[in-house]
Amino acid sequence: MKQVAQNYKSGELAVLDVPAPACRPGGVLVRSLFSLISTGTEVMKVTEANLSLLGKARSRPDQVRKLMDSVAQQGVRSAYQKAMNQLDSYTPLGYSLCGVVTEVGRGAEELKIGQLVACAGNEFALHAEVNWVPLNLCAAVPEGVDPKLAAFATVGAIAMHGVRRAETQLGDTALVVGLGLVGQIVVQLLVAAGVQVVGLDVMPERCRLAEKAGAAICDAPDEAGLDRIERALADLTGGLGADQILLVAGGNSNGPVEAAARLARDRARVVDIGKLKLDLPWNAYYDKELDVRFSRSYGPGRYDELYELEGIDYPAGYVRWTERRNIQCFLDLVARGSLNIDLLVSESFDLSEATGVYERLSGGKLSGIGFLFEYPEADDEPSAMSWTPQVPPARSGSLNRSNMVRLGFIGAGNYA
Repeated sequence: MKQVAQNYKSGELAVLDVPAPACRPGGVLVRSLFSLISTGTEVMKVTEANLSLLGKARSRPDQVRKLMDSVAQQGVRSAYQKAMNQLDSYTPLGYSLCGVVTEVGRGAEELKIGQLVACAGNEFALHAEVNWVPLNLCAAVPEGVDPKLAAFATVGAIAMHGVRRAETQLGDTALVVGLGLVGQIVVQLLVAAGVQVVGLDVMPERCRLAEKAGAAICDAPDEAGLDRIERALADLTGGLGADQILLVAGGNSNGPVEAAARLARDRARVVDIGKLKLDLPWNAYYDKELDVRFSRSYGPGRYDELYELEGIDYPAGYVRWTERRNIQCFLDLVARGSLNIDLLVSESFDLSEATGVYERLSGGKLSGIGFLFEYPEADDEPSAMSWTPQVPPARSGSLNRSNMVRLGFIGAGNYA
């Protein structure tokens, strides 16, 4: 099967022929229909891979710390060789897709062969023709939802968890800083929740897109733009300022956290959803007693192996919104028409074009927000909804068609 992967040492990006995964207990095999390209996280990884070793180290201080820990435990030579081997291997890309279940593992029987599902996880929902995905990283797609839109579900869950961390209420006014893919969905979720929204982004076309989705006003984060947003917030809130500031930007600028302090009301909440510089201006944050929070990925359950790999769910009475429930909630909102994800779909590409697509995205030669890889349907794959078992001809002196028991297997696995 085909899969997109990158060599982090050389920066080479390729569409590889790799073995298809086996179906394991606790999850399902999914044949991809659409997978979403993250124009933030993935493009950042592709760009980092083309840096020098020193540049890679500067961009990933967390990995440098892990290397230092390995040096202390294993010695310089062993740790260095291990790090070089990891850099020189191919790493798959992707973490959000929609596809069709083709095989169900033991313990995942609530999903059925032929069912349309949205899948998450940077180890499972890859840009590949077939993926094995654990049950708690899959959600059934409601009837009538376009698979192309369902492929946005993982990014939708990231945005939704950030909005939940902000604890918005009806009538609140929120500022969204960064109107990329996640930021656009944050805007739509806030509008759907009855919140007034203003936004900041360096790209005018993203500002206009957010306004089309219901934001009151969006502007550039320069001095003139900040002045206009400040006046708009004064009009919307009676001079109080933003109740919540959701930071969905990336990069090494401290501008977003400084803008948050300037535009927030007293004791507002500041939620970091993106990956950006966070040198908090102490006096400004202290004077307003701002509540700074982090939003971790898709929601509760993320990075918990018992939840993600073993399928052990959190009781809803204790954890109402897990990552899987966030994904399902996003899909339900799309099905009800509360979110207009069509606005965000820019273009679809065949998986074979992946190398050129990432080059164009990294070079800023593709304009838009939502880009997808599209996968051809497998004509030779039996469908659980339409497959009819073939009945062998009757043998003389034995059974005939009128009294033959007709037996068919769906997903028979080894029993076949």
